[in-house]
Amino acid sequence: MKKLEKESLKNGERTTLWLSRIVIWVVIMVVMFPALWIIMASFSKGDSFFMTSLIPEQLGVGNYVSLFKETDFMLWVFNSLKLCLIVAIIQLILTSLAAYAFSRMRFPGKSKGLMALLVLQVFPNSMALAGYYILIYKFGLADNFLAIIFVLAAGSAFNIWLLKSYMDGISKELDEAAFVDGADHFTTFLKIVLPLTTPELVVIFLFSFIGTYSEYVISSVFLQSPKNFTLAIGLQSFITNQFAAHWTLFAAAAVLASLPIMLIFMLLQNIFQNGLTAGGVKVN
Repeated sequence: MKKLEKESLKNGERTTLWLSRIVIWVVIMVVMFPALWIIMASFSKGDSFFMTSLIPEQLGVGNYVSLFKETDFMLWVFNSLKLCLIVAIIQLILTSLAAYAFSRMRFPGKSKGLMALLVLQVFPNSMALAGYYILIYKFGLADNFLAIIFVLAAGSAFNIWLLKSYMDGISKELDEAAFVDGADHFTTFLKIVLPLTTPELVVIFLFSFIGTYSEYVISSVFLQSPKNFTLAIGLQSFITNQFAAHWTLFAAAAVLASLPIMLIFMLLQNIFQNGLTAGGVKVN
């Protein structure tokens, strides 16, 4: 009887294992198929995005050549990377200062402030678009990168919570030792706490960078001049043209636009993983 129970248990585990593998492969195929379709469409001739098969009958790099010769693709890339870098750095500074204050300092309204951060996470930035619009046009910052930086770099409630949780895991005995040696809060933050949060800072930097890189709604409202277009606005212009929708050109641009993010993620992959997994580990 015991042998039969063990064999049936093993058979049940084996069935569960195979079902898990099937589900994983189905999910991978569902996720990868649109990306593979876009890649193959970028090598297809013509403007149609719909193909009779995954592999086009006629392959070519004409879309990529047209992208560099007939559009301002490189200008869009430069504008996007410049905007992403500035916004990510400013968000990193504001987030780290706010997270340290909530994690280490005592001040009136701290608990209510944390609750407000939880509430703010529910609402996207686009909900405040009308307010941003009034402020930016009132100060004459329309069609200006300063307007987008002002809106996107205002900080992220999610990032503040993420970094605060990480800082809570760092032993406060380090702070107390620094205070005994005469350090103030800013020195303790800059020389002790901040270096220990490097993995999490990389995670927040990547979140801010990627979020800004793919942002479209706010940018499309305030950036009107072609010289200020970001990648998201430039790509949208391919499929909203008043004469024709250039889907294959859009596919080629989408493939190239994904390369900077992939490169950054590959270079910082190990630090990114450490930052995501080390948040619950207490640093002594």
